[in-house]
Amino acid sequence: MPRIVPNLWFDSEAEQAAEFYVSVFPNSQVNNVVPYGEAGPGSPGSVMLVEFSLDGQPYTAINGGPRFPFTEAISLMINCADQAEVDYYWSKLTDGGQEVQCGWLKDKYGLSWQVFPAEAAEVLGDPDPARSLRAMTAMLGMKKIDLAALRAAAAAD
Repeated sequence: MPRIVPNLWFDSEAEQAAEFYVSVFPNSQVNNVVPYGEAGPGSPGSVMLVEFSLDGQPYTAINGGPRFPFTEAISLMINCADQAEVDYYWSKLTDGGQEVQCGWLKDKYGLSWQVFPAEAAEVLGDPDPARSLRAMTAMLGMKKIDLAALRAAAAAD
């Protein structure tokens, strides 16, 4: 089966974005930088494509111009083990970016991310509908997910 590789379209920041992302995620690296040739459409020698990996998952980034900006229609989800991981990724990715809601954010390049702790799914999916509703209501008021607040909301009577 072929490996699916997300391709991220940037105006002109593909190399900077890839370098930023590999600095945020462990076990990550820029694997290859491909320049535009004489055929263009970019300036010869400027960066056309960057191949990189984030913790073993391959990605490509292309400098394709301003025609197709990122939208919230797609986001990359980070499944975090605990609140410390949520805090780390939230801090790194919102630097120069924008906090949105319910664990969503946009980084400084406009790419949407979900920073979501695994335990939150358990709290939100509590078999007791009242507990689940209280947790969901609490989450809807959050930007960055706060596990302690979700737990407290679920437990409140």
